[in-house]
Amino acid sequence: MDEELINVKKRKRISIRKPLRLRCSVQNYDWGILGNDSHVARLCALNSGSDIDSRRPYAEIWIGTHESGPSFTNGFPENGNVLDSESLTLKSWISEDLSVLGDKVVDKWGADLPFLFKVLAVGKAVSIQAHPDKGFARVLHKLQPSVYKDDNHKPEMALALTEFEALCGFISVKELKDILGGVPEIIEIVGKTEAEQILHIIKQDEDEKVKAVLESIFSQLMLSDKDTISDMISKLKRRLNLERKKRQLTVKEQVVLRLESQYPDDVGIIAAFFLNYVKLKCGEALYVGPNEPHAYLSGECIECMATSDNVVRAGLTPKHRDVRTLLSMLKYKQGFPEILRGVSVNPYTTKYLPPCDEFEVDCCILPQDVSAVFPSVPGPSLFLFISGKGKFDSGLSEDDMVEGGEVLFVPSSVKVSITAESTELHLYRAGVNSRFFRDL
Repeated sequence: MDEELINVKKRKRISIRKPLRLRCSVQNYDWGILGNDSHVARLCALNSGSDIDSRRPYAEIWIGTHESGPSFTNGFPENGNVLDSESLTLKSWISEDLSVLGDKVVDKWGADLPFLFKVLAVGKAVSIQAHPDKGFARVLHKLQPSVYKDDNHKPEMALALTEFEALCGFISVKELKDILGGVPEIIEIVGKTEAEQILHIIKQDEDEKVKAVLESIFSQLMLSDKDTISDMISKLKRRLNLERKKRQLTVKEQVVLRLESQYPDDVGIIAAFFLNYVKLKCGEALYVGPNEPHAYLSGECIECMATSDNVVRAGLTPKHRDVRTLLSMLKYKQGFPEILRGVSVNPYTTKYLPPCDEFEVDCCILPQDVSAVFPSVPGPSLFLFISGKGKFDSGLSEDDMVEGGEVLFVPSSVKVSITAESTELHLYRAGVNSRFFRDL
């Protein structure tokens, strides 16, 4: 082989091991937050140099390789030349040298990034939904590839950037009794017989019986015809508006009225009574596993998930609904979801480790002139800079300056040092879950 060609290939391999700047996709879904009020809009403008449209909702930034919102290369300069054109997707760039993923990642997940990183800005409720497990995801993809475009599961974690509200999982038996005893409109639909089965349960060891009755009640509600639901919501709204003049409404009642103002006559308004209301503080996280009903209500968050966009929706959305499929998926597990607060890695970095192999997230807030080191790991990483300015050193090139809105892909086995300059630097890192490498 010609010596010059050998040297060219060597230079290309060295360059592809360097961190890579990314230009990311934005989603303007109706439920997003308008214009400059949205973290997503501000980060998008900084990332791409685009203007913010104050009239448009900005809902999500996608960072990764998923075809519905791919990231594009804006590579670090080498010898004065940009590494690659903006038209090259991150997935295409990775395919040129799979070593950037690491052998263990390629062996497990193939020639693709196993996780998808997002920023969400939720202005109004995002559909009541669930994500199928791996086996059912393959079935749905085979049966309806135009609707369920991925054959992968989608465990996900939402890490609050601001106060963040959600519905997640089914309420406890005690709360279920309170709902059935205090919301007469539900009794009108499901009937007294099944409701009384729950109300009369006093033993703690009757989980299977409760589960069966809960499934029956919830299914009957979700499959009710539109006129029945509309009439039910009208009665509920009228009653609550009268009662709020005499007493303080419960948090769940207030949430239900808010949902009614966003999605009038939607069955999801009533379904909310059966789901846990969760309010995250900044820095707290919620993990959502397969087949778990949930809906995000308001706030902004960092989100990370397995690379998939499989969503089965059943309410609070103008999009395609597949109610019977969702009902068939649910496990009807009851109880309040665990709130993740992360594990301190150093004084400035907190690591969030969900119970799945595909991803973990680090949150790092560096005061001025302080540095943090991210050790080399046997898998790829994505770095998202929220605010501030700093210096990024991978040891493979001269230090590069980074600031809010910038996103970097860091190949496997590359150690990174980051130093805040002039202002506090706020950043997040997503990578393959550390436990995956330890358990091999």
